[in-house]
Amino acid sequence: MNGTAEKLDAGRSGRGAGLVAISEAMRDAIDVLRRVAPSSCTVLVTGESGTGKEVAVRALHEMSPRRNGPLVAVNCGAIADQLVESELFGHARGAFTGALTARRGYVAAAEGGTLFLDEVGELSPAAQVKLLRLLQQREYTPIGETTPVRSNARVVGATNRDLAAEVRAGRFREDLYFRLDVVHVHLAPLRERREEIRPLALHFLETCAERTGRTDVTGFAPGVLELIEADDWPGNVRALENALERAVLLARGHEIDMDCLPARILARAAAALPEVPILTHSVASRDDRFTLPPSMGDGMVDLRAAVDALESRLIRRALEKSQNNKQRAADMLGIKRTTLLDMMKRKGLAA
Repeated sequence: MNGTAEKLDAGRSGRGAGLVAISEAMRDAIDVLRRVAPSSCTVLVTGESGTGKEVAVRALHEMSPRRNGPLVAVNCGAIADQLVESELFGHARGAFTGALTARRGYVAAAEGGTLFLDEVGELSPAAQVKLLRLLQQREYTPIGETTPVRSNARVVGATNRDLAAEVRAGRFREDLYFRLDVVHVHLAPLRERREEIRPLALHFLETCAERTGRTDVTGFAPGVLELIEADDWPGNVRALENALERAVLLARGHEIDMDCLPARILARAAAALPEVPILTHSVASRDDRFTLPPSMGDGMVDLRAAVDALESRLIRRALEKSQNNKQRAADMLGIKRTTLLDMMKRKGLAA
């Protein structure tokens, strides 16, 4: 592998439960989680979709004394309004039409552990009232019951909404917001912590290769990591992981080539660089430039053909300079000899 992802310890520079943190912002976030983990205080994790809120919550749970208890994750936005109270707090038999048996809710299932309320900003007003009581009194009453039930579950909420704005708009209870926001951890989007893109890409290459059975994929072809680092990743860490899993599956050899990347990334690179200098090691001179193929209309370029042509030209140039010595040519290109041979075979270049 071309380097390894930096996995930080659970101290100031922070690793928790598989959470990779390189940037100062993420180290600060993990430091807060580590410091509050021993307590049972409520924590609110915010950030855009895909920034790793659930990973952070799992890290908090794993670093806490509750690690041997259950971690119950509830997507509040995926439960119908009329079922939220029943799902969270349970119900007695006959509490409503269709309640043929009593049912424990998620709060009871999380007893002694952590209750993770994802998309907590989606809760209905009625459910917000009951959640407020749970946070204030550490007790709740299942639907149809009259006796309160004590709870020993730590509550952690997460949302990609601005809950303060939701309070001002009258869609979220202010008292509940303050009860949830005892400790606030914000996860910045990946575009604001670009120094993490490369180590995360290397980390996901390793984990995705193992998960998909493609352990033969061990690195990136020259220039690929630079394209990955240049992207804004609007889907954040989740999108990066998905892109790496796809790339690992599509890899033809031991390395991920440019044509394994999402078309969006290649399109952005093509738009930013209408002419790409060939400056790989000693393969080409300063004035040797590769010009993208003609437009296909509406300014579009056949990106895969352009990448293929660029790779073929670089390989031919390296073979010429090395007098057809495959090892020397591979060294010039910064790739393994076996990778060069695979690429030559795939492109139909004479061996």
